[in-house]
Amino acid sequence: MKDSKMLNKEEETKELLPRIQVHYKQLSKGQKRLADYVCENYDKAVFLTAAKLGEIVGVSESTVVRFATQLGYKGYPGFQKALEELVRNKLNSIQRMEVTYGRITQSQILETVLQSDIEKIKLTLAEIDQTVFDEAIDTILRAKHIYVIGIRSCAPLATFLNFYLNLICENVVLVNTTGSTEIFEQLIRIGEDDVIIGISFPRYSMRTLKALEFASNRKAKVITLTDSIHSPITLYSSCNLIARSDMASIVDSLVAPLSVINALIVALCMKRQKEVVGTLETLEDIWGEYQVYSGDELNRVTDRISSNLTETEGKNNE
Repeated sequence: MKDSKMLNKEEETKELLPRIQVHYKQLSKGQKRLADYVCENYDKAVFLTAAKLGEIVGVSESTVVRFATQLGYKGYPGFQKALEELVRNKLNSIQRMEVTYGRITQSQILETVLQSDIEKIKLTLAEIDQTVFDEAIDTILRAKHIYVIGIRSCAPLATFLNFYLNLICENVVLVNTTGSTEIFEQLIRIGEDDVIIGISFPRYSMRTLKALEFASNRKAKVITLTDSIHSPITLYSSCNLIARSDMASIVDSLVAPLSVINALIVALCMKRQKEVVGTLETLEDIWGEYQVYSGDELNRVTDRISSNLTETEGKNNE
């Protein structure tokens, strides 16, 4: 008869995070630190030995092994297989809810979510490659046509980026993603002088992946904004912008990716100051003529443009 704590080969590679949630109260202090780290950094933990994981968290290697056993795995190798499966398939919506609701109370939600977002921005700042960021800027500025694609929860990020790119560059296309065949029809003319910016975070979209594969086969430049160099969409990109994301119940926390997009927009504006100011001045006249904004809103827009221009000129004179 099987030991009830031991899982068969199929079981031991599934449902790691819900399993941690079930056992969490029975874990020791050191094991709880391990649980917290694994839940927040499973994409990193999957590559760590038991000794290295213990070193990062501040516990002994034997504590790591006991932690794996406490969860019901056949030692650390079985635990690692579960991690690999988790990273491969990421999390479904039900698992996200189970993990979140099992770890925090109603009164902790606001502080927990905001602190998590702050931490993800800090980690992104510490890890993002400035050289890659600069390369992305130059690639966008050199492109004849710019395509932007983001699906499902990433669609608002793509729309936001597209809105501001249209103020800075010509020939910007937000790829409509209502149907997979329509994506290829919109990309039919993409070529080696063009660039596509693909945005995808767990759970990764196959339609985004296929669009980037299509663009890469057409020799277009590919820029990705995703959460890890191990993200599948990086297969077709030589310019990978990495921004940390997180889960909050069924909600994808995309604060850090949005900050990276903001930085891209500001950097592009710095490179094309005169063109952007000319575009905005024209838009100001149009907004006023067609009463797009109320008077107060229009004044705030004007003040912001003037302020940004003055600040930029000051930096250039330093």
